[in-house]
Amino acid sequence: MSEASIRITGEQTLSDNWYVLKKYSFELRRRDGSWQAQTREVYDRGNGATILLYNLERRTVLLTRQFRMPAYVNDHDGYLIETAAGLLDNASPEVRIRQEAEEETGYRVGEVQKVFDAFMSPGSVTERVHFFIARYQAEDRIDDGGGLEHEGEDIEVLELDIDQALGMIHSGEIADGKTIMLLQYLQLHVLKPRSLMVLVAGPYRSGTGDDPALLARNVEAMEQCAAQVLAAGHFPLLGEWVALPMTRLAGSTAVGDEIYQARFHAYAERLLQRCDAVLRIGGPSTGCDAMLEQARRQGLAIYHGVEQLPVLGVERN
Repeated sequence: MSEASIRITGEQTLSDNWYVLKKYSFELRRRDGSWQAQTREVYDRGNGATILLYNLERRTVLLTRQFRMPAYVNDHDGYLIETAAGLLDNASPEVRIRQEAEEETGYRVGEVQKVFDAFMSPGSVTERVHFFIARYQAEDRIDDGGGLEHEGEDIEVLELDIDQALGMIHSGEIADGKTIMLLQYLQLHVLKPRSLMVLVAGPYRSGTGDDPALLARNVEAMEQCAAQVLAAGHFPLLGEWVALPMTRLAGSTAVGDEIYQARFHAYAERLLQRCDAVLRIGGPSTGCDAMLEQARRQGLAIYHGVEQLPVLGVERN
């Protein structure tokens, strides 16, 4: 498409109280060559910038929380957790975002990295937002931040663990678009993946008839996979490593007896609550299926091969 595809036929200022709201009449040439008359209201508030401050060593980020009236009138309490942001006001994006970060968070920002530009609501708002990230250290803090009172700002500064912040996207506690975009960019492109505690889940009793040799073979298959998980830089666990000795201590004398039935999966499920992910291997297993369902409810990552695990910069055997 080009300007030759658009003919503006009218322009009316509806409001210039804070920023400028206009109504445009125009003709749009459609793909079949015909021209269609349309009208749109366009809100021009200038361009903006936003920045995510992060500490790579501590795996933390600095975010803010403040009241937003548009969110409040759209079925929200109005208090959004966000990255520091502001309008450019005729300054360059780099200069303005340093000033905005200092005003809102209280941290003096040095070098900033531009990551992309984006139109956040192109159906009605002209604003193009410049997205930045930058490192921070404790010694960079020069005051409490909080924004400018004469501009109506009353900003709470939050220092969050990156995994906590990412979890808040999943829970809905973070619902601001620019913040979600920068947190996910940081996760994908900057932060070194952390070592995961991975539960290796495979058939144990399925298809064995409780034959001790076949049970042992299934455990060995899971342990061989666990060795690969360890070589990939993660920490493997088997439910059998915990549940089998615990059921014996509880008085079980054979796989499948009453005590075993009452406690084996309960022990494994408690172990799962401490894990970050599940690696499902092997064939059909009712017990494994139950564990995967619990893992999904917990929001854990589920993998079906060691090669799917995050790479930590170590060679896999």
